[in-house]
Amino acid sequence: MKKKLRFNSATIHGGQTPDPAYGAVMPPIYQTSTYAQSSPGDHKGFEYSRTHNPTRSALERSIASIENGQHGLTYASGLAAMDAVMKLFSPGDEVISTNDLYGGSYRLFTKIFENYGLKFHFVDMQDPNHVAEYVNKNTKLIWVETPTNPMMNIIDIKGMAALAKLKNVLLAVDNTFASPYLQQPLDLGADIVMHSATKYCRSQ
Repeated sequence: MKKKLRFNSATIHGGQTPDPAYGAVMPPIYQTSTYAQSSPGDHKGFEYSRTHNPTRSALERSIASIENGQHGLTYASGLAAMDAVMKLFSPGDEVISTNDLYGGSYRLFTKIFENYGLKFHFVDMQDPNHVAEYVNKNTKLIWVETPTNPMMNIIDIKGMAALAKLKNVLLAVDNTFASPYLQQPLDLGADIVMHSATKYCRSQ
């Protein structure tokens, strides 16, 4: 069994291997847009930077490592990441979210995805039993933000994870305010964890 790195070590070394070109320990910044191919589709794992980039891949592995996740994906913004999650669902599906939600997230849900047939319930999430009252056959996701922005309310991730597992729905947690240093939602039972990484995950 692979030994788990402590948090400080994981932030530096987690998910990383020396650069194969010259053995650099820190991943270099690759600014190229295209990559050489022996023939169409025959390449070293990278074709075009819109789809893959070694620097971005290194960041994704690093974030996955400090969240104890199997995979990581990076987007241009936190809302772009949320957009990708919402596109897992179809018209008629329902999402339960906190009633104290970051304004940008609320607008993405109500101004964009409600127009495509998703239904959102914004509820007080202090008691998982209260949230359970909103779960029905169309519920596909519970979206938790904790601490919330801006009121800094705390939601019981373990409690929400137990509810999600019982009802066979996904649990996603916006971990922006806490960061992986203070809480790791995947370890608490969440299926998806998301950050707006320019806030508390960025290098100081």
